[in-house]
Amino acid sequence: MAAYDLKGKKVYVAGHRGMVGSAIVRRLAAEACTVLTATRAELDLTRQEQVEAWMERNRPDAVFLAAAKVGGIFANDTYPADFLYENMVLEANIIHAAHKVDVEKLLFLGSSCIYPKFADQPIVEESLLTGELEPTNEWYAIAKIAGIKLCQAYRKQHGNDFISAMPTNLYGPGDNFDLKSSHVMPALIRKAHDAKMSGAESVTVWGTGTPRREFLHVDDCAEACVHLMKVYSDFSHVNVGSGSDVTILELTEMVCRAVGFAGKIVHDLSKPDGTPRKLMSGAKLQGLGWTPKIALEDGIAATYQAFVDGNFAERQHVSAA
Repeated sequence: MAAYDLKGKKVYVAGHRGMVGSAIVRRLAAEACTVLTATRAELDLTRQEQVEAWMERNRPDAVFLAAAKVGGIFANDTYPADFLYENMVLEANIIHAAHKVDVEKLLFLGSSCIYPKFADQPIVEESLLTGELEPTNEWYAIAKIAGIKLCQAYRKQHGNDFISAMPTNLYGPGDNFDLKSSHVMPALIRKAHDAKMSGAESVTVWGTGTPRREFLHVDDCAEACVHLMKVYSDFSHVNVGSGSDVTILELTEMVCRAVGFAGKIVHDLSKPDGTPRKLMSGAKLQGLGWTPKIALEDGIAATYQAFVDGNFAERQHVSAA
C-alpha cells in the first residue's frame, strides 16, 4: 500500500491539550497540513451528537485519537467507573463519527496496560487477551482494548483505514504532576522536587522498587505516531516503546539526580507494586523503520525543567493516553 501523505490534509488531533496530543500537534507543525483542534468547552467528546456534528462541520481527512481520561494506580483504583465509562464513550463517539464522515485514516492511541499482568517479556502484540489484566488499572485497560477492537471492527466491516498504536509509559512536558492522579515518573519528579525545596531528608516511593518499567519521551511517541500514520495500514495494533526498561528504584535515583535531591529513598511497603515487569517488543515498529532518539536521563532532565518552568497540569483531565 502506498504511504499516506499528510500534505494538504486537514488533521484532527483529539486531546490536543494533553501530553501526547500536544506533542503530536508540535510534531505536525513540520508537516504541510492543517491541524484541527477543539477544546472541552467547544466539544464534549462524551456526547455523541456533539462529536458527530463537529465532525460533519469540519470533515477532517485524518484523525489522531489521543483523547483519554488518564491517571495512575490511585486514580484508576478510586474512580473505576469514570475511567471505564468516559474512555469507552469518547473513543466510540470519535471512531464512529470518523466512519460516518469518511475520514481517510485514523490512529487510535492505547496503552501498554492492555496486556496481561504476567505476559512474557518483552511483550509482543499477539499477547493481547491471553491472560488476566493488572487489577489496579483493568478498567482503563478494558476501555483501551475496546478502542483497538473498534478500529479492527470498522476495518473489517467497512474497510476503514483505522489503526492503533500502543505506547509504553510516557513522560515529558505537559504531564500531570498531581500526586493523587499522576503516573510514576511525574509523581517521582514532584516528590523529589518537594523534598528538595522543603529540605526533607528523604523521599518515599510506593512498593519495593523492584518492578521494571519502560519509558518513552512523549516527543518520541509523537514522532512514532506520525510515522505510523504515514506508513502503516493493517489490522494489528503496534507497540510504541523504547525497547529497554529500568527498576522503579533506578528510575527514582535518576529523578533525584535530575532534580538535585541528595536525600534517602524510603520504600512504603504497604503500597502495591503493580505489574512486576512491563517491557514491550518494538520489533514491529522497528521493522517499519522507526526507533526512538531521546535518552532516558536526558528526557528526565528536560521534563524536570519543564516542570520548574510551569509546564504541567495540576489535575486529572481528559488528555492524552
